[in-house]
Amino acid sequence: MLFFQRSLLPIFNARQIPRIFNRIPSIPSALSIPNVRSFQNSSILMRTLNQSMKKKNKNASNAKQQQSLSLEGGPFRRGVCTRVFTVKPKKPNSAVRKVARVRLSSGRFVTAYIPGIGHNAQEHAVVLVRGGRAQDCPGVQYHIIRGVYDIAGVVGRVSSRSKYGVKKPKTT
Repeated sequence: MLFFQRSLLPIFNARQIPRIFNRIPSIPSALSIPNVRSFQNSSILMRTLNQSMKKKNKNASNAKQQQSLSLEGGPFRRGVCTRVFTVKPKKPNSAVRKVARVRLSSGRFVTAYIPGIGHNAQEHAVVLVRGGRAQDCPGVQYHIIRGVYDIAGVVGRVSSRSKYGVKKPKTT
């Protein structure tokens, strides 16, 4: 580099050359690294789904929402409860969440949340599992659908009945 810079300059005496080289800016080393941030594992070109939609980029379809792997592309999967137990939620919440370990028809084992107040889930009960995590329970990535197969709907539920498998009450 020094030889290259000296060859571009007109011929000066030995005292003038150091003064001239002090004024020539050096190329920062960060410019030579292409598209990589210093302390990041990802490249600068990665973006979220919302950012891709704003840009109207043709590659926006690559930023899809992640699907539940154990459902193997379908919306639901039938399974059999192997264990019904409770877990404590993450901080700052405090409760006892009801969950079940389920062996799906695909052969995979998942932990699924049982929504609603009270349940009749037991070991060997056949259940229908959908995707969707319980936000404050670590490792719980699936929900059991109430009112299908062996899991009864929530007793006494009046509002949001479709989410808890409750039939419309008869009015007399």
